[in-house]
Amino acid sequence: MPALVPTCVWLASPALVMALDDRFGPPVDAYVNGSQVWLRDGGPGGTTVEWRLHPVAGYQRPDGVETYDVFESVADALRQGTPPPAPLDSLWEGLEAFPAYGDEVEPAPLTVACTEELGVSPDESGLVDHVGIADQWETAQGKTSIVAALVAQLRG
Repeated sequence: MPALVPTCVWLASPALVMALDDRFGPPVDAYVNGSQVWLRDGGPGGTTVEWRLHPVAGYQRPDGVETYDVFESVADALRQGTPPPAPLDSLWEGLEAFPAYGDEVEPAPLTVACTEELGVSPDESGLVDHVGIADQWETAQGKTSIVAALVAQLRG
């Protein structure tokens, strides 16, 4: 039986990127696959929550922008009302928040804590099988949607 992880998911939008920038600032880590990550201690009982902005399937970094600068350059462009270095829907599909270190947390308190911390209610929340989703993504060599897989499980 797969280990289920409590999670919250928000679909990507300019408002979500702005909320992340306003509330959390620059990511603490960024990956060549397009993921942007924040670690924050605002979960239930002070639990560390990993906030991961998931890239679109087949993500390509915008030309002329370094891996660690993608989020900030997009947020800055949105704030200034100028075109970002690439359309948002070619960069990220959605944001996921889950206990960073496998702490046992129920989905409902996680949802409340994440909503308070980000200031935006998630589109979906509940329990997911991270291993199954990761296996799908690896098998497809990054050309499958992590967010669609998360949402499918949450709506299951």
